[in-house]
Amino acid sequence: MELRDACEADFDRIVELNEGEVQQTSPMDRQRLIELDRLSSFHKVAIVDGQIAAFLLAMREGADYDSENYNWFSAHYSRFVYVDRIVVSAEYSGKGIGARLYQRLFEQARSDEAGRIACEYNIEPPNHASRAFHDRFGFVQVGTQWVAGDTKRVSLQVAQL
Repeated sequence: MELRDACEADFDRIVELNEGEVQQTSPMDRQRLIELDRLSSFHKVAIVDGQIAAFLLAMREGADYDSENYNWFSAHYSRFVYVDRIVVSAEYSGKGIGARLYQRLFEQARSDEAGRIACEYNIEPPNHASRAFHDRFGFVQVGTQWVAGDTKRVSLQVAQL
């Protein structure tokens, strides 16, 4: 497996991967991905057998990002890295790819003295897999909120570095 920075040639596959998990993430077309990539401080893909198997997109504090969840963290913390989304193809689920992406993110965040990594996952409807994954990395709940027109309730999570 190779981890590398995402590039525009990867965007169609990233949008495809996101669409496969849109219930857990949020909609993202190519134009939205271009915007998010521009705002990101960390945008990596995992390559397995010559294809993109996963991606992780994250932003630092101070980004001009219109996300309800990002704005919550901005209001509560002065320094952080916010995981906007991580998606692993169903074909490669359970093979440690997401963990490798998070390990690389944590390394960079420590190097950049970010202080903490922030994220959220659905608790209504529940995303048990994401909860178990984030628990392994030491994330703790620091709040909850309803998003997406009150159709989803998220657990706002932080892992201290």
